[in-house]
Amino acid sequence: MARTFVVGGRIVVIASAVALAGCGTTAGGKGAAAGLGSTATRGVSSTTYIAALQGGVIGGLGDLDIGTSDRQRALEAEYRALEAAPGGQPVTWNGRGVSGSVVAAAPYQVGSQNCRQYSHTVTIKSQAKTARGAACRNPDGSWTPLT
Repeated sequence: MARTFVVGGRIVVIASAVALAGCGTTAGGKGAAAGLGSTATRGVSSTTYIAALQGGVIGGLGDLDIGTSDRQRALEAEYRALEAAPGGQPVTWNGRGVSGSVVAAAPYQVGSQNCRQYSHTVTIKSQAKTARGAACRNPDGSWTPLT
């Protein structure tokens, strides 16, 4: 199953099961993030990928007063930013009285894993809070936060 999102003014289609092809660059900065190609994997749902984020960097913002569906939107945005957004391009999300923006930096290598630093700004009632962190991509396509 594929999902379509707008990332930095571009339409991005993300399959629910994708994996990195390796670290590299994209021609002219167009398309998906540098080093983030896709290869289909079988038997893993997007819910598994999002769960692997272990609450994402928004977990570091303390007890946010947002509902379960808004938290899910926030984690999906983190996953999309890590997986496919070009470095520096925001992935935005909107919920009920809350919104957010996730910006991932260019990928880098740690051993054999591709990793990215990223920030997530959550705005509730006109008050913005930002959390920063990094995550590395696992062979199954999930991302694990660095601690």
